[in-house]
Amino acid sequence: MTKTERLALLKSDLQMLTDSNDSFLLKLLEFSKKEIEREGAVLSDNIECNMLIVQYAAYLFRKRASGETSMPRFLRYSLNNLILSQKGSEKI
Repeated sequence: MTKTERLALLKSDLQMLTDSNDSFLLKLLEFSKKEIEREGAVLSDNIECNMLIVQYAAYLFRKRASGETSMPRFLRYSLNNLILSQKGSEKI
């Protein structure tokens, strides 16, 4: 999935119709990818990883305007499931 496709998904998630925040949203997508990798996940170009990046970026955007700073449970579960499935499939 390209950056443009991820940006379009993020804008849909956030219900944004204009391009005024595109540069900020692209940086959020970049940052989200790095944060997920820092958690221990190895990201690939599949729908699961791309949607996780988009959802993480949407969480970061919404967190700025909200008093609630904890990660949504669905996002934490998705991130944990990705990491655990990758660690569980590693050969020792």
